[in-house]
Amino acid sequence: MTAAKFTPVADSALLVEFGTEISDTTNRSVLALDRVLASEEIEGVNEVVPAFVNLLVTFDPAITDHERVKEAIRLLLTNDPGEPPIPRRHRALVCYEGSLAPDLDGVAHVSDMSVEAVINAHLAGEYRVFMYGFAPGYAYLAGVPEPIQVPRKPTPIRDIAAGSILIAGPQCLITTLVMPTGWSIIGRSPTQVLTDDPDRPFLFDVGDEVVFERVDLATYERLSKEG
Repeated sequence: MTAAKFTPVADSALLVEFGTEISDTTNRSVLALDRVLASEEIEGVNEVVPAFVNLLVTFDPAITDHERVKEAIRLLLTNDPGEPPIPRRHRALVCYEGSLAPDLDGVAHVSDMSVEAVINAHLAGEYRVFMYGFAPGYAYLAGVPEPIQVPRKPTPIRDIAAGSILIAGPQCLITTLVMPTGWSIIGRSPTQVLTDDPDRPFLFDVGDEVVFERVDLATYERLSKEG
């Protein structure tokens, strides 16, 4: 694991940061520490929440404090986290046609590419689930190819359909609810990220790999009706 920076948060949490930019190396350090913390109990620690480049460690201030938690984590950082679990690979279908991809032309313009080139670039990305957040089933994927890494919009758009494929910078997301977004909407997927299994409510786990596969509009509509 890479070196960590520690920042107290209020009186009951500690932020452990491995970097400031999203990268595969940094996120793997986050997940490695998460595995170690899951297997090694620190007195007073209540919860560990991993994100892109950091983990938030919450604790009971009546039992411990920032300094003791920090020193315990420093010691754990010298441990061998072991080999990460073999990631599962998932196929996510996506239709890039018509009203399902309202920002595709804009991404092509900003990237100085044709629409087909943007689609091919998106399909060629190597995606991995870095974290969950913001809303149920919102799996943040890293791996958007650099030529189509466009910035967020200055103003969010409301009522974006569930299943929309969004990109912003190096990140990609499949929405699960109707919500606003400032990301670029380049397609829509019939693949259900929310499952009916209470023991496994989300299709993906953090660390899993995702491969996008293109489908036409007729296939998208048929699969969407089938649910």
